[in-house]
Amino acid sequence: MKKMPLLKEHILLVGILTFCINIDDARSLDGHYTPPNVARLTDLFHHQPLNQAFLTFFGGSNIHFVNNGSYVQLNLNKTSGSGLISLNKYNYGFFSAAIKLPQGYSSGVVVAFYMSNADLFPHNHDEIDFELLGHENGKEWLLQTNIYGNGKTNIGREEKFRFWFDPTKEFHQYSIIWNSHHTVFLVDNIPVREVENNEVMSTIYPSKPMSVYATIWDGSEWATNGGKNPVNYKYEPFVASFGEMEMEGCVWVSARSVPSCSKGGQEGPSAVDPVEGENFIKLSQQQKMGMDWARNRFMIYSYCKDPGRFPVLPPECKTK
Repeated sequence: MKKMPLLKEHILLVGILTFCINIDDARSLDGHYTPPNVARLTDLFHHQPLNQAFLTFFGGSNIHFVNNGSYVQLNLNKTSGSGLISLNKYNYGFFSAAIKLPQGYSSGVVVAFYMSNADLFPHNHDEIDFELLGHENGKEWLLQTNIYGNGKTNIGREEKFRFWFDPTKEFHQYSIIWNSHHTVFLVDNIPVREVENNEVMSTIYPSKPMSVYATIWDGSEWATNGGKNPVNYKYEPFVASFGEMEMEGCVWVSARSVPSCSKGGQEGPSAVDPVEGENFIKLSQQQKMGMDWARNRFMIYSYCKDPGRFPVLPPECKTK
């Protein structure tokens, strides 16, 4: 009979601990983070075969399609890196890839999933970047995001994050929402950064049609510890795997002077356009909470918090 209160106290204590863990989203008992639940936008679109939706950008001998072209292995070795460029260019849309990063020593290696139009507009191009930065032994891969428009590269708008998982063990999804309202970077459907197209950002916001790129390359000059740790080719080849590619939006037709998109027989962005609905023009409350979770726990650098680099902060930083 005397053991009953102890049992009740034990149950109560377990309940309190479970409640606290759920509220705080802290590390679980095995040392991993439990991310918040958010809408799975990647479930809305079909996967495109990479061997049909992309062309070789560079390093053709280091590109190996697998599983009937639904996945690709991009290699970096002493000879070359490698990369793909999308067959189509887009005026806006939702773009996503599942990526598994190279294991082991990877200092100086850069794996990138990004959008750019430097081929069409070499002097005033736009770009939206996921850059995954390699590491030296005992260190973690880092995630860097960047965005600029109209060739305004004099101010790098980088933000860096740690991961809440090991990006070398399994595939994880890296997604971009890009439209006239905002640009959002998402990891496993959790927003990690939102850039709104407001009055302050209007002249530097990406606005011209862009291609989608998947690459791996040597970033020895800057990628790891500011270039202090270059690529060591003793560990080659460095292999990045891409799959579950999704590219849904307004395909650019060069012969037309204005963007024209059709779906279901209708021209232009409309109610049936899959990337112009409420899910894509603004973040839900759930997504905002997820973004706060990611930024508060895992962001390790923002250009808006770097007065040493910018004694006068860029104007958009003052609105954050």
